[in-house]
Parts: sequence; C-alpha cells; structure tokens
Amino acid sequence: MSLSPLDIHNKEFTRGFRGYDEDEVNEFLDQIIKDYELTIREKKELAAQVQELNEKIGHFTSIEETLNKSIIIAQETAEEVKGNARKESKLIIKEAEKNADRIINEALNESRRISMDVEDLKKQAKVFRTRLRMLIEAQLEMVGTDDWEDLFDAELEKEHAYTEKAE
Repeated sequence: MSLSPLDIHNKEFTRGFRGYDEDEVNEFLDQIIKDYELTIREKKELAAQVQELNEKIGHFTSIEETLNKSIIIAQETAEEVKGNARKESKLIIKEAEKNADRIINEALNESRRISMDVEDLKKQAKVFRTRLRMLIEAQLEMVGTDDWEDLFDAELEKEHAYTEKAE
C-alpha cells in the first residue's frame, strides 16, 4: 500500500522517554511530503506523456498499416495494369498479323488477276496480229491480182464507148 502525502502528514509517533526532537522530525516529514508530492506530480505528468506518446504510436501504427495496405494495393494494381497491357499488346499484335495476312492475300489475289489479264491481253494481241496479217496479206493479194488490170481496161473501154457515143 502506497502512502499519500496526507498519510505522511498525519502520522503520529508514540513518545518515548528520551525520544527524537519533535521539531526535527516534523521538519523532516515536511520535506518528505514536498518531495513525495513532487514525485507524484512528475509521475502523473509522465503517465500523461506516456499516454500521449502511446496515442501517437497508435496513430502512426495506423498510418503505417494504411501505407502498407496502399503499397500492396498499388503493387497489385501495377501488376494488373502490366497484365492488361500484355494482353492488349498481344491482341494488337494478333490484329496486326491478321490485317497483314489479309493485305498479303488481297495483294496476291490482285497480282494473280492482273497476271491473268496480262495473259488475256497477250492472247488478244496475238489474235489481232494474226487477223491483221491475214487482212493485209489478203489485201496485198487482191492488189497483186490481174483483176485490177482487167478493171482498168474495162473502165477505159466504158469511157471510150461513152465518148464515142457522145460524139
């Protein structure tokens, strides 16, 4: 059981035959009371400081926990963002490859079509050339026949007969 300053102040000692000097004992007790009151005050102040510091520690511990949770959430979010970016890049690459394949196929088809058109034009040019040659040869053959001479002679005879009749 701890003593209070009041307990010390109210303490009564029994008197002996040649006991202690009463004034000296009272003076000493007064000094003890003052020191004890000071110690109790300091203890209360220290207890208040301890409580305040414990509250601050609790506050900072709470902040630390919140920060740790925030860091974990940020790390998880970063991983999720990375994962989504990887997925999106794979989709973009697949789409680009798909478009590239489509463009290549269209170009190959167009190339085949143009190649076939060129072959058709070559065939048509050969046919045209052959027909033109045949036409020219036929015309040259016609020009080279004696029918022209006969035609000229017949024309001259007609003219001559016409002029004789007119005279």
